[in-house]
Amino acid sequence: MSLARFLFGQGKRLATLQPIPPGPRGLPLLGNTLQYTRDPLGFLTRCAREYGDVVRLTGPGRVFHLVSRPDLIEQVLRGDHRHFVKWELLRATSRVFGSGLLTSEGDLWKRQRRLANPSFSRQQVLTYADGMVDAAVRLTDTWRDGETRVVSDDMVRLTLAVVARALFGVDVGADRGTGEVLGAVLDYYGDPLNSLVLPAWLPTPAARRFRRAVQALDQFIGGLIEARRARAEEGGDLLSRLLAARDDDGTGMTDRQLRDELVTMAFAGHKTSAAALSYCLYLLAQDPKADARLAEELDAVLGGRPPTADDLPRLTYAEWVVKEALRLYPPSWGIGREALTDGELGGYFLPKGTQVLLPQYVVHRDPRWFAEPERFRPERWADDAEKRLPRCAYFPFGDGPRGCIGSHFAMTEVVLILATLAQRFRWTPVPGRRVRLVPSITLWPKPGLAMVLRRRDGALRPTGADRKG
Repeated sequence: MSLARFLFGQGKRLATLQPIPPGPRGLPLLGNTLQYTRDPLGFLTRCAREYGDVVRLTGPGRVFHLVSRPDLIEQVLRGDHRHFVKWELLRATSRVFGSGLLTSEGDLWKRQRRLANPSFSRQQVLTYADGMVDAAVRLTDTWRDGETRVVSDDMVRLTLAVVARALFGVDVGADRGTGEVLGAVLDYYGDPLNSLVLPAWLPTPAARRFRRAVQALDQFIGGLIEARRARAEEGGDLLSRLLAARDDDGTGMTDRQLRDELVTMAFAGHKTSAAALSYCLYLLAQDPKADARLAEELDAVLGGRPPTADDLPRLTYAEWVVKEALRLYPPSWGIGREALTDGELGGYFLPKGTQVLLPQYVVHRDPRWFAEPERFRPERWADDAEKRLPRCAYFPFGDGPRGCIGSHFAMTEVVLILATLAQRFRWTPVPGRRVRLVPSITLWPKPGLAMVLRRRDGALRPTGADRKG
């Protein structure tokens, strides 16, 4: 009997597999931790290019398989998805997200997904379009020609306003305290030291602010749920629709389940969309030709008026810009899974408990799938190019049954907001300012994307009132 069969008891099929994928040597106890922390994205990219499609990495008490070939990624996310759960590092966020769609598993996840699905249909998402554009118009009313702004911070405030209105029916512009509470909770997990290393019970200043914010958020959402249950009429926000959702037997979500889903969706629809918009502006600022082509499309399609949901099919180049930004800088930069059973992946034995990392950032820049992968080329998406790619060569919203439920919401939001902003302004980089990408739960630029605003020639100066006229 072979060593593999003796150790793992999986019969002839697993006995013939190679037991350990190649990978870089690490340090005792720490494994590859220091190599990763020095340059996370660069290290993962170099490992995939040097060692192949399945790479073994180690950390304190953990073994990781870095997987960067589309068919193997599809196997994990789609073909063999029942043999995997969300990985350990994401499950640690349950203090905030509870048993929402991001962290739940099994029958609970299936039920919650089934109840939430109708609220994220394409037709339902379009009902949020006017609110998305209104929030963007309000932001541009505060911008001034020639000023320097950290546009990534502006995008955080903007997408927070959109998600609070769509989810809760709350105007965070008028309720600044709510916005600060939501922002504080979400920002805590934006710091990799907090999200990946330090437990929230430690008495650090950041952890204390986090716990206070979570408590305030629970009180805020609990109050909203109580108030909505008490009134008869149904509102137009997601909370109202989730309250009305029912199983076949008439059972709805409990208050705790509603709370977990709303917090999960607030995170998924806030910082990720803010990152996507920030990278769109960043890339356009460095490519005057792409910026000019986008402006031409907006002039031709919109003629100076704000965009609406009906314009989406004709905002082709705007959509290409968004897709290309999601390729180069995917806000959800990597998907993590944990193997529930012994198995195989790419010809290698995959022991139960192995952490599997599927990095969009690495795969989206692979020259096997994308010509000139480091270049910003929105036109690469012409002629339905995405359909000609292997499945999971481009997967900014994941894939399989656990793919992002809010993908339609996100694409609608980012395209409409980009069109609204670019119709009125263009951006130029601040010279000498270096940006570092921080791959935590969301891929975020540090210290932020500062740019000089320039009003486009002939651009209207609309106010919120123009949306009603």
